[in-house]
Amino acid sequence: MTAYLIRRLLTLVPVLAVVVTVVFFLIHLIPGDPVSVMLGPDATPAQIQATRQALGLDRPLPEQLFKFYARILRGDLGQSYFLDRPVVTALLERAEPTIVLTFSALFVAVLIGVPSGIVAAAYPGSLWDRVLMLSALLGVCVPGFWLSLNFIYLFAVRLGWLPAAGYASVFADPVAALRYMVLPAVSLGFNQSALIARISRSCMLEALQQDYVRTARAKGLSQGVVTWVHAFRNALVPVVTVIGITMAILIGGAVVTEIVFNIPGLGRLIISAVLRRDYPVVQGVILVTATAYVLINLLVDVLYVFIDPRIRYG
Repeated sequence: MTAYLIRRLLTLVPVLAVVVTVVFFLIHLIPGDPVSVMLGPDATPAQIQATRQALGLDRPLPEQLFKFYARILRGDLGQSYFLDRPVVTALLERAEPTIVLTFSALFVAVLIGVPSGIVAAAYPGSLWDRVLMLSALLGVCVPGFWLSLNFIYLFAVRLGWLPAAGYASVFADPVAALRYMVLPAVSLGFNQSALIARISRSCMLEALQQDYVRTARAKGLSQGVVTWVHAFRNALVPVVTVIGITMAILIGGAVVTEIVFNIPGLGRLIISAVLRRDYPVVQGVILVTATAYVLINLLVDVLYVFIDPRIRYG
């Protein structure tokens, strides 16, 4: 297991190197000059050229890429052009809202998706099965922003139960943070719960048809024990895989939700950075997101061993 973890961690290096290289050149191919945006329309050509030299943007792209890699090895993601602070500092300031939103939405998705899939599989063809799978289909079809706007209109504007937008720090005021996070977490998590529900149903249906399940039923065990104790654990590996994929999707998919609910997270940060051509911030956010993707996949692979003892890594 230790040797496997070391090999997987070593694979992070070339993967992230490719991601950073591709993103670096794609960003520089985007039309527009960050210096012109920064200085405004009244800037003179001399001022633009001086600022470009100060930021190193007048150097050849390979040289800029080499310097970027050198900073990465030092743990330095560069300096934001517009925020006038290190990129690492800007990311840390915006990380909490995105992390809280991601895990809250994942909790909602798992809370809705896994029980729905299991109940639908335990009673295939029943009314419960049809209703739950129809709900899952709606979760796939309904756009997240449309659902968010309707939640705001119903629960914030009409009923006044929850705030329409904003964010409160979990460490400063947990109760206020919960109130602000309910609507965005439910709207974002409901969309992702659909995939979890359908995969859970499919895996549970397969598990419930195995010989050990028929043996458990023949021994007189109740439907609940057969479903949750015997079948569910054997169907858990594919479900955990989908949950890991869902978590990775939520990290990137939180952008629209943060815009709709005015949450000051990484999603809003990267949107403003793209519009301003703030290259270091865009590169930093993408690098952090890519690292999170790889680490989540690694975590899922490690969990397989604890879920199913038959799985071993050499």
